[in-house]
Amino acid sequence: MTTTTLQTVKKQSACDLHSKIKSAEINLDSLSEVFSTLPGVSILGGNSSKETADGFSYWMAMPKEVFEFHAGQVEPLEKLQKVLDKCKPTKPPLPNGMFTGGWVGLFGYELGSYLEPVPCSKTDEMRLPLIRLCFYDRLIAYDHHEKSFQLIILELDNDTETPQQKLSFLQTLLDKARDVRVPTPESADIENTDFLRIRSNMTRDYYLRAFEKIKRHIYDGDVYQINFSQRFCCEYNARPIDLFHWQNRYNPSPYSAYIDTGNFQIVSASPEMFITVKDGIISTKPIKGTRKRLEETSAETKQINAENLRQLIDSIKEKAELNMIIDLERNDLARICVPGTRKVIQPRTIETYPSIFHAVATVAGKLRDNVNFCDILKAVFPGGSITGAPKIRSMQIINETEPTARGVYTGSIGYIGLDGSVCLNIAIRTIIIKNKSAYVQTGGGIVADSDPMAEWNETLVKARALLAGIAAVNH
Repeated sequence: MTTTTLQTVKKQSACDLHSKIKSAEINLDSLSEVFSTLPGVSILGGNSSKETADGFSYWMAMPKEVFEFHAGQVEPLEKLQKVLDKCKPTKPPLPNGMFTGGWVGLFGYELGSYLEPVPCSKTDEMRLPLIRLCFYDRLIAYDHHEKSFQLIILELDNDTETPQQKLSFLQTLLDKARDVRVPTPESADIENTDFLRIRSNMTRDYYLRAFEKIKRHIYDGDVYQINFSQRFCCEYNARPIDLFHWQNRYNPSPYSAYIDTGNFQIVSASPEMFITVKDGIISTKPIKGTRKRLEETSAETKQINAENLRQLIDSIKEKAELNMIIDLERNDLARICVPGTRKVIQPRTIETYPSIFHAVATVAGKLRDNVNFCDILKAVFPGGSITGAPKIRSMQIINETEPTARGVYTGSIGYIGLDGSVCLNIAIRTIIIKNKSAYVQTGGGIVADSDPMAEWNETLVKARALLAGIAAVNH
């Protein structure tokens, strides 16, 4: 690995690529299809909902280096920071905040047991790494606002390729995408997802007993809220990229991701941003509050959606849940931010997705000088919206009540740029594919006045679009 880098960027308008290619001739799904054939592929975004998030999608493959940390090893942050410190840019970042090369990958939820006094004693059937990051020295970015592609490369010390060779390689992939047509995925009846053929890591009786234990912890004053989840598993026999195409078509999400390690694949349709770091400002955007949203095919479904939206807007319980997590996130950010700079920059807002309404808020602050990425990770990981409040006690209770390790679920997926920029999602609505099985995990926040059957049903509502997609692409 090299010690210095040079950013080289070639911007190409989607309307004037080689002065011939128009934007309509390069479909984002086609580019994902082309990259899916390469080793070590990572895709962030790839659908139109990115326009409402950070505004960029990224395609990468053939990493120069892979860093992994597994359960049972020691000193994850020390090892991670040593790896991150290997490369530093020798030119300033681009002004638009775009990712221009660096590390992309995942952080598993159980990494939190190395950061806080929480045991990690759960059965881990999937045995995924707690950290897996790939270093990419070339990528294709798409600006959803300008409707343009950019070819980005890093010129490394002791490079075996010239910058022009790297750019030519990316250009070839972009040209291939022009000629690839991805068939429209088959739609699915999301409302009637068949759970009878889906295995879970708990029965409904187990869920209800665990629910009562959690309620007792709340009544005893141990916690105010616990995010409790169950995991579904089913057979998977299609190409993993087919499921990514399906999710981007029928369940597009602003923090979606596709990662193929060779050993396992991740298809994330996450709507939740965990942290973004840009120009020394860190922000987090927790989700708390969910209602079902139907496809509006009739006056009746429109009326149902309107009622579900009204219930979410007016729910005192949901407002209280989000306020708890806002306070938690403010406290986490206090560990790394300049005093007096933490603010709620977006109060409670309802966001609409194809199958769900969500309530969100955004908290931000100015990072203190000399705070590095591992300092940030130690302060805020895992996200409070998927643990509960207070965080440490909530994580301990989750360890006591959930029967299996969460793995990537409720961890994070995204990038760490050489320029200090960061964008990580909360890995909810995320499917793990391994050994011809697909794993889907969903949960919800339990508070003092939560209804057990309503919470059980919420986990089903959140899972149905993911399981429907699996059923649609399976052969």
